[in-house]
Amino acid sequence: MPANKRILVLPGDGIGPEVMRETERVMDWLAKKRSFSYQVSRGLVGGAAYDAKGVSITDETVADAMASDAVLFGSVGGPKWDAVPRQHRPEAGLLRLRKDLDLFANLRPAIVFDSMVGSSTLKPEVIKGLDLMIIRELTSGLYFGEPRGELKKHDGTRYCIDTQYYTQPEVERVARVGFELAQKRGNKLHSVEKANVMETGVFWRSLVTALHKKDYPTVELRHMYADACAMELVRNPKQFDVIVTDNLFGDLLSDCAAMLTGSIGMLPSASLGIADSSGRRRALYEPVHGSAPDIAGKSLANPIAQILSMSMMLRYSFDDQASADLVDGAIQNVLSKGVRTGDIMTEGARKVSTVEMGSAILAELDKLG
Repeated sequence: MPANKRILVLPGDGIGPEVMRETERVMDWLAKKRSFSYQVSRGLVGGAAYDAKGVSITDETVADAMASDAVLFGSVGGPKWDAVPRQHRPEAGLLRLRKDLDLFANLRPAIVFDSMVGSSTLKPEVIKGLDLMIIRELTSGLYFGEPRGELKKHDGTRYCIDTQYYTQPEVERVARVGFELAQKRGNKLHSVEKANVMETGVFWRSLVTALHKKDYPTVELRHMYADACAMELVRNPKQFDVIVTDNLFGDLLSDCAAMLTGSIGMLPSASLGIADSSGRRRALYEPVHGSAPDIAGKSLANPIAQILSMSMMLRYSFDDQASADLVDGAIQNVLSKGVRTGDIMTEGARKVSTVEMGSAILAELDKLG
């Protein structure tokens, strides 16, 4: 691993600063016990940035993100900023980071820890041992295509339009991430679209098929319609290893897969850019959960998703699989002992605060490390 890895920490709003503090405690442990050498810079984003600077992210913070090896992101938003102009809303800061860093591939794992099987609404035999990854194209498609907006016909009838738009390079680069990640996992990739009714679906399928034949023939490739994929995720989710799909379907399917695990508040994510000549990718790591302003400042938040996001940083930005496995194993052990924050509390478990959960994870790291 390169020494002095540059990490930009953006805690954000609500529970973001609380869960980020516990994550930094784990990073400090890694620095002391496993020679995880890093330099941290910090910045404001979201509502916190708006309150201090009048914008949801400054040019200087974006420049820091561009110069960093990875960005650790907390959460943004809350009712306090509901009346803020749209271009300065807290979420605009995150969208700008994704756009300016060209973070086109969003990785959303859905993993069921053994001790959390009972938290899912599905039968234990359906989800026990589940470990799948959804790769969502993040910077194009229906959410960014032009034209868009409300218009009027000649007779005055109002109508609205969104445009599903993809270029060949946009499809191929996210498909490559899917194939390459599949090669490191179960060597199986599902490519998901709606080729039966959408021209972009036909386009997507043809490009993924050609790329598979040309560069990744040893990966098992299967095509599936998005509606069928949604059905299969709740019928037989363990048939999937890696799923790659567009922006809209990825948004829907990743939330569906998240709830297979029983708690969306437990899940991390990574957003990756294109690799440069050295193999370095710009990257942002964030928990899937929101800012939860109703419990902010009360030490009630679950820091596990933020810590797991840091673990993904170890894997995908720094190629430190051993440290990532160590962190994941410590979390697994803590959960198996019945230690729970309020959001994942079960009968007979021991309820702990945000800080106490962080301390429990550190204690397990001491045992494992």
